[in-house]
Amino acid sequence: MFASFKYSKDLLDHSDWVKDAYAEGVPMGADLPHTGANLKKSPRFLVWALKDPNSGNLDRIQIVKVWYKNGESQEHVYDAVWSGNRKPDPKTGKLPPVGDTVNVAKATYTNDIGAVELKGQWTDPEFDPNVSAIYYARVIEIPTPRWPDYLAAKSGKTLPAGTPVEHQERAWTSPIFYDPN
Repeated sequence: MFASFKYSKDLLDHSDWVKDAYAEGVPMGADLPHTGANLKKSPRFLVWALKDPNSGNLDRIQIVKVWYKNGESQEHVYDAVWSGNRKPDPKTGKLPPVGDTVNVAKATYTNDIGAVELKGQWTDPEFDPNVSAIYYARVIEIPTPRWPDYLAAKSGKTLPAGTPVEHQERAWTSPIFYDPN
């Protein structure tokens, strides 16, 4: 994950985009500098994720924004990049689920949905240059069986009613810190 007020819209199309991202911005874990030029636009965030070769495909990358308003911690989760041709609901803004290939009886899944790689860019639609904020990316896999389901399938036992049998693994980046001061 990278951020900058200078990134071009086509930066991810460059063959050496990672080098350019470092040169023109900051990587995860860094402070995004505030300058007078920043006051008129939102920073652009670049995100990129590859699936674990031994796990499920990728569903989406989300950007989580955390800030304080009136002394209270606020948080907003944005879907930034996702697999497939899904479109957010125009009324709610929510992205439909990726789908589900989990076979609970066998504790298996297939990688017929999702993506091996997700890469994209995002800008904060509610950016306020006068408010400090923390941004981090969260990568979510497609649904896969949980360990209780694997153990039940292997032993031939049934799980108690109501036991969750699948989940979506997650990974997250170090944050990028924006402070107008």
